[in-house]
Amino acid sequence: MTRPTDLTLGKRPAGRTLMTADWLLAYCGNGHCLVPRGELVMEDGKVIFAGLRFDGEVARRIDFGSALISPGLIDLDALSDIDTYVLVTDNQPGWSKGRIWPRSYVERGPYEMYTPEELAFQKRFAFGLLLLNGITTAAPIASLYYREWGETVAEFDAAADAAGDLGLRVFLSPAYRSGGMVLEAPGKMVPMFDEEKGIAGLADAIGFIERQHGRHGGLVNGMLAPDRVETCTLGLLQRTMDAARDLDCRVRMHMAQGKLELETMHQLHGASGPQWMADHGLLSERLVAPHATHASETDLKLYAEHQVSIAHSPLVSARMGGTLNSFAACRKLGINIGMATDTAPPDMLMNLLMGLVACRISEKASDAVLSKDLYDAATLGGAKALGRSDIGRLAPGAKADIAVFRLDDPYMTPTIDPITTLVLGGSGKVAQAVFVDGRLSMMDGQLAGFDIRAARERVQRQFEGLIAKYPDRSWQHPPVSEIFSPSYPILT
Repeated sequence: MTRPTDLTLGKRPAGRTLMTADWLLAYCGNGHCLVPRGELVMEDGKVIFAGLRFDGEVARRIDFGSALISPGLIDLDALSDIDTYVLVTDNQPGWSKGRIWPRSYVERGPYEMYTPEELAFQKRFAFGLLLLNGITTAAPIASLYYREWGETVAEFDAAADAAGDLGLRVFLSPAYRSGGMVLEAPGKMVPMFDEEKGIAGLADAIGFIERQHGRHGGLVNGMLAPDRVETCTLGLLQRTMDAARDLDCRVRMHMAQGKLELETMHQLHGASGPQWMADHGLLSERLVAPHATHASETDLKLYAEHQVSIAHSPLVSARMGGTLNSFAACRKLGINIGMATDTAPPDMLMNLLMGLVACRISEKASDAVLSKDLYDAATLGGAKALGRSDIGRLAPGAKADIAVFRLDDPYMTPTIDPITTLVLGGSGKVAQAVFVDGRLSMMDGQLAGFDIRAARERVQRQFEGLIAKYPDRSWQHPPVSEIFSPSYPILT
């Protein structure tokens, strides 16, 4: 690789910058195309050329060698905290492991298990990890189980600043809800609601978007984030969709994602989440809905009819025994699918492989889906879900949001087609460089003004501190040693 000395982390290089590599993934009018030894030129945060040869003058040239220059990846449900869902992967059932608040905890009064400083720090750390994985656009997601209720404006003001400092394009606002599930007895969960908290949370989110949208040179964008369909009242969702229209922003809400949700929706409303939303005129192209693993054929047809986008997180779903049924079937219906990470590790390439495998197993066909279909979802599909045509592609006029993936990694040998190689054998560890809005946000594992390796030690301490509080919100409040057991007995 040849790298100019004037290329600095956290800075947008002045003048025209030409990049080349063994492969360039350019946009060719109606989709991506591979350009061998192609050239990409960016200036003032935008792509001005993506193709075979650029004839104009440039200020610098970068040759990444054995690599793919790609549009930056788009994460519609991007992990933005220190993931606690990994704790229940091998510790079941989830209701007994702090995933549902017991009545005793609710009556004592839920509390914030992190300090404001810890909440702000984990956003910055998580955003750094996304960049390390080649993700240039993110819609953050975090757990509410360790929160007093919803997310706060203060932590999202800090998150907006972290995105601006690190150089990550984000779509966000504090998550809110008007209800939650309470554990009354082993396996018995019932919904509880507090409408005023939901309306207050929406007001906070609207105020945040009005203040923050467009900051940091357009890196910060508004998105409303009601928590889950079963934790929101009809009034709250009606106000949410009205606000999205007024603000001209997207709405992300988890829906059709689990058995408990489906049972709760039928108990409360006599219909699935998508059907209930459709009955009240609340489905539209503004809605991004993770994960659709429990969507019926009727639900999926409603998504297609109303142009709802699915945020597909195959890794977290498959780890818990679920899958989208299926990626190929949804595409045949005309549903737009974007990709998401949702959980640790926030590795989009790993999710693309899991999505490929899960679809082929669901369809029992090796040709049901191809690597490029998943890659399209992580770029073009994500951009469409967000209502943007200037990201997710490398074409003149598009934002210079770029990820460079190494193809010479010995663990990823042999190289075939570059997209197939990355999907079948790649991981975020082969992400070599990331540019967002033309600014160098990551290079060789280094971030602008943030030591991710040193921060990891603080993250681990913070995570362990949270685990120590799990007995407070677990059924009958057993010690941590009983909540989370080791994989094998520990010899002492």
